[in-house]
Amino acid sequence: MSTEAAASDPYNGLLQVEPTLPSHVYWSADDYQRDLAAIWYRNWVLACRAADVAQPLAWRTVRIGTQDIVVLRDETGALQAFHNTCRHRGSQLCQGEAGRLKARLITCPYHSWSYSLRGDLVRVPSKSLPEGFSKADYPLYRVAIAEWRGFIFVNLADAPAPIEEAFDPASSDLSNWPLESLVSGHVFRKTMACNWKIFWENFNECLHCPNVHPHLSKLVPIYGRGLMARHDDPDWARHADNDAPEFSGKLRDGAETWSEDGRAHGPVFEGLTERERAAGQTYAVSLPSMFVVGHVDYVRVVRLVPLGPEETELTAEWLFPPQALQEDNTDIGNIVAFGVRVMEEDAAVCEINQRGLKSIRHEAGVLMPEEYDLHRFHNWVRAQHGNSPAPR
Repeated sequence: MSTEAAASDPYNGLLQVEPTLPSHVYWSADDYQRDLAAIWYRNWVLACRAADVAQPLAWRTVRIGTQDIVVLRDETGALQAFHNTCRHRGSQLCQGEAGRLKARLITCPYHSWSYSLRGDLVRVPSKSLPEGFSKADYPLYRVAIAEWRGFIFVNLADAPAPIEEAFDPASSDLSNWPLESLVSGHVFRKTMACNWKIFWENFNECLHCPNVHPHLSKLVPIYGRGLMARHDDPDWARHADNDAPEFSGKLRDGAETWSEDGRAHGPVFEGLTERERAAGQTYAVSLPSMFVVGHVDYVRVVRLVPLGPEETELTAEWLFPPQALQEDNTDIGNIVAFGVRVMEEDAAVCEINQRGLKSIRHEAGVLMPEEYDLHRFHNWVRAQHGNSPAPR
């Protein structure tokens, strides 16, 4: 969801009838497994923030579909990631969500096979070893890991593309936000009764905004018109020189950020351009698992994890400059309350969407012109499954 558009850009909307994805891809167990194999096991997926494994020997587990991954920082400070599976008989190695190793070894709790923090098998407690057995043949199953701007991603593919290519080409540049140095002020987690694709579809259109998000539509007046950007309006040229929020996509007059009262509630980032300040929200998206939103006084990160064909975990984290959390006049509650309301509204309508999809008469839907980004998402999904060219 972006509000930026150059004056020379053409009309954004779809110019012909486009079908949605088939209804069964949102609830079928077989289609869910295909999504896991074609999308979630082949793309970069947000695991955690670097601060979550800041110290050597710190570890954190990540679940992607049926796959259990352990992310850790070795004794040298380097990041490592492995399948959370012992090479002996497949036991889980690290139990729980996070912790810190007591020694420079990962030791299986079942039969005590021990591995270095780079995954090499270094100790087998058996009294003797079978002929032909070599510890070098049984390292942990390695997982690709990368850090981007203080965020840690993992990829289950054998030869993944560079992490920089994981972001949607339409994403905005967040280089003026000091993402690496921000600290967590609040975390919101919710399990939604919907397929993961339903959430992304909702994210990629604002036709629902006037009805579903009354407070957000007042803060971002163009959303109240059911549009995301100036060029979503087929009649945009008539208002091309009108900088009013309902046409430009800026926040309402007098507002600075996404909060209950529209005001900034802490130090404002110094390096932002005037355009970034005026926009009110700047998005970067990495499918299938996350998006980041830069505001003038904080950053919000939203992470998705599929739990089943009709269940998705949503986690949102609000990040602030360290000094903001040390100052008494920073009203984090004012900021968080607004964001939680929007996400609760989105989750509720996504669940409504999910519940209607099992009609035996409804094989697929149809997109409206304003749902051009939703169509682009559908084409991305199709391309991931190898059924169509990559999105334009």
